[in-house]
Amino acid sequence: MLNAKNYVTNDKGIGGTIRNRYEDFYVEEIPETCPEGEGPNIWIWIEKIGRTTFDVLLDISRDLHIDRKRMGFAGMKDKKAITRQWICIANMDSEKQFEEINNLKNDVYKTEFLKITRGRKKLRMGQLKGNKFKILIKDIDDIEEATVNANNILKQLEITGVPNYFGWQRFGKPRTNTHLVGEALIQNDLKEAVRRYIGNPCQDESNDSQIARSLYEEGKLQESLEKMPRGMRYEKMMVRELIKDSKRGELTDNSYKKALNSLPKPIQRIFVHAYQSYLFNAAVSERIAMGINTYVEGDIIIANDEKIIRDKTPAEFQNLIDKFEAHPTSPLYGTKVPFAGEKVGEMEESILNSYNLKREDFEVPKMPRLGSHGLRRSMRFKVWDGKAISTDEGVLAEFSINKGSYATAVLREVMKIDVV
Repeated sequence: MLNAKNYVTNDKGIGGTIRNRYEDFYVEEIPETCPEGEGPNIWIWIEKIGRTTFDVLLDISRDLHIDRKRMGFAGMKDKKAITRQWICIANMDSEKQFEEINNLKNDVYKTEFLKITRGRKKLRMGQLKGNKFKILIKDIDDIEEATVNANNILKQLEITGVPNYFGWQRFGKPRTNTHLVGEALIQNDLKEAVRRYIGNPCQDESNDSQIARSLYEEGKLQESLEKMPRGMRYEKMMVRELIKDSKRGELTDNSYKKALNSLPKPIQRIFVHAYQSYLFNAAVSERIAMGINTYVEGDIIIANDEKIIRDKTPAEFQNLIDKFEAHPTSPLYGTKVPFAGEKVGEMEESILNSYNLKREDFEVPKMPRLGSHGLRRSMRFKVWDGKAISTDEGVLAEFSINKGSYATAVLREVMKIDVV
């Protein structure tokens, strides 16, 4: 995982590969609340394959001729997987509108509407308990031995917790550049941020994508737009905005700001968050070397509701950590994030210094809406219902984890290799 070095378990990893087929990676949302069956909002339980959550939402909003902002979801789900989750369309209270959605269920690309119902409340980001996974690990020499090893590792992780690293989905794969766009924003270089997103070709992409990005680098905006394949939906949005502005004269900071603002707001926010995540992984890697489930003097401890716990003795903190009622934290660096004390805080500050950064850099003055105060985030997460099952094709790993955490962090411990 990007910028992550240390493991928690010492057992030999089982190796192998994942995502050989999208069908080998299954994710199902564990909802916080479910729709009641009545109300002004329409909830859809979808199953998608090979698509991002945003791809599905944009298709539905286009086909229904409604603003995407009326649509809500609790969390982003993997593209390279079969995933199930709730999405919600606000203020669709007529029977005609319900029927329009029902008629749409067979037309959304690579997406099934498993259930359509009504709800009194809207669905918002973060309103889920967690996610359950079933992931097939293939290309293993001794499947029976690997299954035993995997079960041993999963049992240990249920006791200690899992390093709360951000996975490759946060940074992009195969084109890992989201955090680099965020870095340019923090450096107040809007032109470079846009270049890193639209240009900067990657050899692991399709040939058309590489050509389109190279044309952008050469300043050939129209040619770049015409060459962009279907998958470059967001790049197209930005280039169209730049073309429009170029007709008024030379492109300026304001032009690049408009290009960034043409993206859906959740996409805009991902960039700085990705750079924060990159630094967070470095801090977690250093902190787990001190003990993932051990209280260290100076730690900032949070409860499961993410509120800071104060005025406890070291023994009391340790007791809460042992019961998964509290967790040591690492910083998502920002303008106001507090550092821990003692040697933990010294480590956190040294990471920021190693990148020649200060907390105030996260203001992003040219686009302050994308800046961040930062926060303390648990440096571990809970895994439960973990088990490994031997199959003819490999080892099937099943487990559930907290929301906002990455299954690949669990697989990284089980497999002991870089997991995408």
